[in-house]
Amino acid sequence: MDEKIEKIKKTETAPKVIKNIYSKKEIQEFMNLYEKLPVTTHNKKQNVIKKRWLQGYDDGLEKIFCERLGKEIGDFKMDNLKDENGKDIYGLIQESYAPIGLHVDAGFEIKNQIYKQSLIPLTPVGSTVIFKNRYYGGSTSFTQDPEELKKKNLSYGQNKRSAEHLKLYGDKPFDKKIHEKYLKHEDINNLKGLEVEIIYEWEVGSMLIFDRSHLHCSSSVIEGKKIGIATFTRK
Repeated sequence: MDEKIEKIKKTETAPKVIKNIYSKKEIQEFMNLYEKLPVTTHNKKQNVIKKRWLQGYDDGLEKIFCERLGKEIGDFKMDNLKDENGKDIYGLIQESYAPIGLHVDAGFEIKNQIYKQSLIPLTPVGSTVIFKNRYYGGSTSFTQDPEELKKKNLSYGQNKRSAEHLKLYGDKPFDKKIHEKYLKHEDINNLKGLEVEIIYEWEVGSMLIFDRSHLHCSSSVIEGKKIGIATFTRK
C-alpha cells in the first residue's frame, strides 16, 4: 500500500486551470450531449442530477476530450465507473442545485494508481475549493453527521463516510473569511486543519485539472443551478 502511495505522490502536481480550451461551439455540443444522455441518479438529498457520460453518444467529443486532456497530463487511463456492458464511461455530468460537501475522489479500486481529475464547467456561475490536504484511502465523503457516518451498506460507486480527516490535519481553525464567502454550507468545525490550495472560479471554456488525492468541495456560490463535467483518471 505504501509503495502505491509513493508512486501516486511522484505524479502529483499543483492544480492548474487551462483557459479557453473549449470553444463556445464545443461547449454547446457538451450541453447537447447532456440533454441526450439518460439520467443515472437524481439525488434529492444532495439536490443533484447525475448523468454518466456514456460512450457512443458523440464520438467527436470523446476524441476531442481525450486528446486535449492527454496534451495536458500525458498518458492516462479512464478510471470512471463502467456501464452495464462493462465499458468505461468518460465521466459524470452533474446538474447541481445545492453545493456538494467535502470529499475526495480517490477511487473505488484499491489496486488502481489514481492520477488526475478534471472539471469542465458548462455554466458560468460557480466555484470549486481545492484544499492542500490530501487523502489516499479511497473515495470518501468527510462529515461529522452521525446519521451519515452510520451508512455502511453503500451501493456501487458511492463514497464511504468518514470523520477521519479531523484526526489527520491538526486542530487549526479554518479561515472564517473564506468560510463566510465560499463554504457556508459546511460546518466550519468540519474544516478544521484544512488549508485552501486554490478556489477555481468557474469559467465556461476552461478546464480545471488536479490530483485525485486533494480534498475538495463545491463552494456555496450558486445561482439556481450549475452544470459541470467531472472525469477521473488513473495510471
